[in-house]
Amino acid sequence: MTDGFVSNRRQLFGATGKSFLAGLLARLPVLAAPKAEANIYQRIGVQPVINCKGTYTILSGSQSLPEVKKALEEASRHYVHLDELMDGVGRRLAELTKAEWGIVTAGCAAALTHATAACVAGANPEKMQRLPKLAGLKHEVVMPKPSRNVYDHAIRMTGVTMITPSTREEFLAALGPYTAMVALLGEAMPQHPMPLKEMAEAAHKRGVPVLVDAAAERLTIPNVYLGAGADMVAYSGGKCLRGPQCAGVLLGKKDLLQAAWINSAPHHAFGRSLKVGKEEIMGMLAAVEAWTHRDHAAEWKQWEGWLATIGEKVSSIPTVRTEVLQPDGPSNYAPQLRVSWDTKKLGITGMELADLLLSGDPRIVMPAGQSSVTIMPYMMMPGDDKLVAPRLHELLSKPLAKQRPAAAGSTRQVGGQWDVEIAYKRDHAVHTLFFEQKGDQLVGSHRGECLSGDLSGKVEGTSVRCRSRHHYEGTSIGYVFEGVAEGDTIRGTVDVGEYGKAPFTARRHVHA
Repeated sequence: MTDGFVSNRRQLFGATGKSFLAGLLARLPVLAAPKAEANIYQRIGVQPVINCKGTYTILSGSQSLPEVKKALEEASRHYVHLDELMDGVGRRLAELTKAEWGIVTAGCAAALTHATAACVAGANPEKMQRLPKLAGLKHEVVMPKPSRNVYDHAIRMTGVTMITPSTREEFLAALGPYTAMVALLGEAMPQHPMPLKEMAEAAHKRGVPVLVDAAAERLTIPNVYLGAGADMVAYSGGKCLRGPQCAGVLLGKKDLLQAAWINSAPHHAFGRSLKVGKEEIMGMLAAVEAWTHRDHAAEWKQWEGWLATIGEKVSSIPTVRTEVLQPDGPSNYAPQLRVSWDTKKLGITGMELADLLLSGDPRIVMPAGQSSVTIMPYMMMPGDDKLVAPRLHELLSKPLAKQRPAAAGSTRQVGGQWDVEIAYKRDHAVHTLFFEQKGDQLVGSHRGECLSGDLSGKVEGTSVRCRSRHHYEGTSIGYVFEGVAEGDTIRGTVDVGEYGKAPFTARRHVHA
C-alpha cells in the first residue's frame, strides 16, 4: 500500500475511522515487497555500471551537476537566437574565467575542429566554404611530437597537414608561411622541446595562434595556459566540470573564438555537423559557474574517504597490498587506490578480476594490471564505495576466475607466413601475419592493408593468441588475434578494441 492510498482513506473515513481502516488493512493479504523499478537504461536491456575508471567518453563521461540538469530543463522551455545566445554566453564566460572570450562547443574535440577552421579560414565565408580543400590557404599545423594523440584527428579532419617537430630547432624551423596554427596537448607540456611561453613567442612573431587541448584537466582561473601565451584553450564539458557530456568550452582571444563560432553550427560551414543546442550551451555555462564556487577541497577529502573504505575492506586478505597514488599529471586529477596481490596464491589475475567485476552485480569498471586493479574515485558517486568494497573483498577472498581449458595436445607449429581474411561487420580486410616460433612463444610482424607493426604471442596446444599495434598519425590500432589451428588454417576472432570484434580466417601462405 502506498502513502497516497492511506491518506485518501483517512480523508474518506475521518479521524474516527482509523480503527476501521486498521482492521481493513490487517485483513488484506500480505504482498511481497515490490521489486525496485527498472531505470531508464534497464528498461531497454542496458545495465549501468559503477565508474571506478575515470572520465572516459565510452563510459559516458561524468554525471552532470544538479545545477546543470536544472539549466538544461529551463533552457528547453524557450526559443532563442543562437548568435545572440552565444554572444551573451561569451561575455559571461569571460567574466567567470578571466579569459578574453569563450564559446560552448559540441565537446572538446569540436572545439579543436572549430579553432583550427578559424585559424585556416578566419571568418571569411569564401574561405570557409573551401574546407577541407586548402589549396592556396594556410594548411599546416605544427604539433610537437609529444603532443600527438588520438584526439588530434579533430584537427586533421579539416584537411590540414600535421608537422611534427621533435627538437627546439625543428620547432622553430617548422613555423613558416603556410603555418595556420600551433597545437599542443596540455598534459604533454613537460615533454615539449621548449616551454609554452617560448613556443608562443616564436609563433606570435610569425602571426601564428597557439591552441592547447586541456580536455580532461581542471579549469584554472586565471587560465594557466592563456597566461603563458596560448591564444586558445579547450576543455571537455562532460569531464571534471560535470557539465553536459556532449558539450565543451573554448576560451581565449575574442576574434579567434568568434571566428570559431562562425565556423560551427548553426552556420553553414565545415563545422555545421558539430551542432551544440541551446540546452547544452546553458548547461555548460551553469557548469562553469558552479566550478567557480565548488568546494574542491571537500571533494578531494570525499574521494580519499571512499578509497579508505575500499582499502580497509580488502587489506585483510592475505598478500593483498594497497597504496594511495597521487596524480602525476593534470588530467583526471584525483588520488587513486592501487590494490595488488600475489596472483599465484590468490589464483586470479588483475584482468580476470576486472572481467568478473564488469560481468557481476553491481557492474563495476576499473583499470587492471597483471596483478592489480586501480580505483579512480573521480567519477564515483556517493555510496559507490559501499558497493565496491564488499564486491572486491568477495572476489579476492574466493576468486571465481574462469578456468582455462587444458591445452589440446602438443604445441602446434605455426611459424611462417599466414594470409588473413578479417570479416568486419561492414567491409573486409586482407592482412598478413609473419610468425617466428620458439617453443610456445611467438614474435614477428603483422602487416595490414596500409599499416604494419610488430607482434608477440603464444601457442598453447592448438590455441594461438597474438597481439600487435599499428600506428598512424597521432593514434594507433591494437589487434588481439585468438584462434584455433587446424592443419594449415587458423580460425578465430580478432579484437580491435573500441572498434569491436570480427571473425578471421588465416591460411598458411603457399609460395608459388
